[in-house]
Amino acid sequence: FRQRTGALRKALRGRAELVAVNAPHPVPGGGEEDDGDDPPRGWWFSGPGTFEAGEVAEAPAGLEESLSAVAAALAEHGPFDGLLGFSQGAALAAMVCALRARGDPRFPVAFAILVAGFASRSPAHGHFYREPIALPTLHVVGDADAVIAAPLSRELAQHFVEPVVLTHPGGHFVPAAAPQKKAYLDFLDRFCPRQDQ
Repeated sequence: FRQRTGALRKALRGRAELVAVNAPHPVPGGGEEDDGDDPPRGWWFSGPGTFEAGEVAEAPAGLEESLSAVAAALAEHGPFDGLLGFSQGAALAAMVCALRARGDPRFPVAFAILVAGFASRSPAHGHFYREPIALPTLHVVGDADAVIAAPLSRELAQHFVEPVVLTHPGGHFVPAAAPQKKAYLDFLDRFCPRQDQ
């Protein structure tokens, strides 16, 4: 994730610090992103050692450990103003938002930026989406995303109260060109006013 956010880190330099939290579950067999030094990791599995965003998993595994890992990171390295999640990490961050909106003290954040997020299809996770999630969010949607299709990200946004949706023409990445940088900064202004204002 750290590599995927390099351009965003640069765009937010002096304004926000991004702290990466690694998912607790190694993905068996790696995959095309496995460079040996930093093997792929996941927040939960929809099947034995696998994950597909659109899969209706009857017995997903690993979510509770992941929520505990996020809570521990917030407690150990915080305080943090908000969350930034990408792909499955954005789906997890949305679940954290739901818990926070219900008053869960483990997740003291005020907002989230969800890039290429989606709502879990697992019936076991349905409780996260039963009520509108009242935590401010910016949803970043790639029109050409072939991994998490744009309609899945837009559907996630509909689970939130007054979501801000930023669409970009690209695919499965964290965009940080001038239009997106402005949108991130405008959104952050609501929670972290610029020092020069």
